[in-house]
Amino acid sequence: MGRYIARRLLLLFPTLIGIITLNFFIVQLAPGGPVDQMIATLTGQDQGGATSRVAGAQSGPQAMEMTDSVQTQYAGAQGLDPELIKAIEKQFGFDKPLHERYFKMLKDYLLLDLGESYYQNRPVLELIKERLPVSISLGLWSLLLVYTISIPMGVAKAVRDGSRFDAWTSGFIFVGYAVPSFLFAVFLIVLFAGGSYLDLFPLKGLTSNNFEDLSPFEKVIDYFWHLALPVTALTIGGFATLTMLTKNSFLDEISKQYVLTARAKGINQKRVLYGHVFRNAMLIVIAGFPAALVGVLFTGVLLIEVIFSLDGLGLLGFEAVLRRDYPIMFGTLFIFTFIGLVMTLVGDITYTLVDPRIDFETRET
Repeated sequence: MGRYIARRLLLLFPTLIGIITLNFFIVQLAPGGPVDQMIATLTGQDQGGATSRVAGAQSGPQAMEMTDSVQTQYAGAQGLDPELIKAIEKQFGFDKPLHERYFKMLKDYLLLDLGESYYQNRPVLELIKERLPVSISLGLWSLLLVYTISIPMGVAKAVRDGSRFDAWTSGFIFVGYAVPSFLFAVFLIVLFAGGSYLDLFPLKGLTSNNFEDLSPFEKVIDYFWHLALPVTALTIGGFATLTMLTKNSFLDEISKQYVLTARAKGINQKRVLYGHVFRNAMLIVIAGFPAALVGVLFTGVLLIEVIFSLDGLGLLGFEAVLRRDYPIMFGTLFIFTFIGLVMTLVGDITYTLVDPRIDFETRET
């Protein structure tokens, strides 16, 4: 196993560089970069931040006229001084050739320098570090609840397949399939956060304003008090798929010959399920864990962050894409890709812990 881990770690950095390189050239060669964004702001054609449309951005004929104006080549169509255009290009580093910008980025990334945000004038690492607790809190707690609920429920549904319990729980699962997490979030706000009925939970933020003045026990209570509604919304919207995956995986294993043989030898049901079936059935569930964790941490909670006014990595990356804030875009991509590759390796290691018969070192490379 040690050689396999070493081989995967050696492949990690070339994979990172390949992904960053591909995205760098795609983004850099696409129209509508930060220079265009700055010119739109200077000429009064910027339509606001990432969530301005939700708050009521300008629309209609006037907005269409602005859009048509911004789409033209930025140097002459806006009637701005060419020297100003050059100054803007220098500000964002676009006065240098493409290859020079690329090799400078690689050099900085090797030194773990992800650059500075174009618009916030702060290091990207500092912004990521500031937003990371929100994403980790939402992602880990919701994922923990999803797996804690889904795996036992999936096993129970497989064992009681066709029973009344299976039918009733399938109804709840279909609701979880059909209704997205953000609608559950709005429903919970209306019911429990002062929307129309009860006012039991806070509407925004990860902690209270007086968090630093609280005792350690009160800080824990305050932390989970703020997380209750967003984590509940994510859990309700996310447990359905994993529950059905667990059930179907168990049903597939229960009908196999080795299970029938174990039962014929008089082994009790619990030992058959958790000593034999569980090991094989959980492999497909474990396979999806790395992608689920990365997805929940960085992309799956964007609307939840907006609804509950939580500044997490999902919202940071979304705003960076809309504003063409390239340092944040590439910095978050670098971090997300690195964590994703590491979690894939962790998933492979977990394979061997669940089923020691799996040996990645014997596979052909």
